[in-house]
Amino acid sequence: MSSDPGLVVLVVDDELPALSELGYLLGGDPRVAEVVTASSGTEALQVLDARDVDVVFSDISMPGLDGMALARVISRFAVRPQVVFVTAHERHAVDAFALDVTDYVMKPVRDERIAEAVRRVVEQRERAGSEPPTEATAPPVSEDETIPVELGGVTRFIARSQIRYAQAHGDYARLHTDTGSHLVRVPLSVLEERWGEFGFVRIHRSTLVALPHVREVRMDHGHCTVLVGQAELQVSRRHTKELRDTLLRRPIGDRRPPAG
Repeated sequence: MSSDPGLVVLVVDDELPALSELGYLLGGDPRVAEVVTASSGTEALQVLDARDVDVVFSDISMPGLDGMALARVISRFAVRPQVVFVTAHERHAVDAFALDVTDYVMKPVRDERIAEAVRRVVEQRERAGSEPPTEATAPPVSEDETIPVELGGVTRFIARSQIRYAQAHGDYARLHTDTGSHLVRVPLSVLEERWGEFGFVRIHRSTLVALPHVREVRMDHGHCTVLVGQAELQVSRRHTKELRDTLLRRPIGDRRPPAG
């Protein structure tokens, strides 16, 4: 028998009809114990300062402290509620990825889509265990995360397992798959921290590679390169020993190149 008391949800939207509708849908979900509302980002912070909340369902486009800014503030909390964006605009999806939000729901909201968002919140809470996530134990990333990318004004999603390597472009990163590349508004340092446990390692100040996709490591007169797909990537002297040590430490089964 589950002793889960249910979710405490904070709904944030400056448009009262949207706030009321979302609060109504969430309040009717049996997995939700309580719904609290706020009509601005500032008011939401006041609520979060006064009480514990499991998840924040927030609009993005709001006057003053908008949803993106609110999520950035929440990301610095010692104990962080999950965040679900509810918005009429697809263009924020790439930015949302960098903030580690649980879900991204498009308006107009549908009851089945809200139910799915709640399911994801509950699933992530269960994965995190009985202790709430903290700065030291960040919420775990799903086994094969999906990343939103923009192609010709359309937001599509690719799986992390498809990414062979990533290269820095200032505050952006270019993700390379076997079918092309995609520019996302996430610094390479964020990807390194976020994906390190999934086999992504730094081989150069501007390059991060997925070890399962490394086909060969080549040494030529002290210079090291790796073959990833059809790309031969330079390994800096600083990272050469670290890469070799990492490869030697990996279980044999993890060293096999992916099929195809």
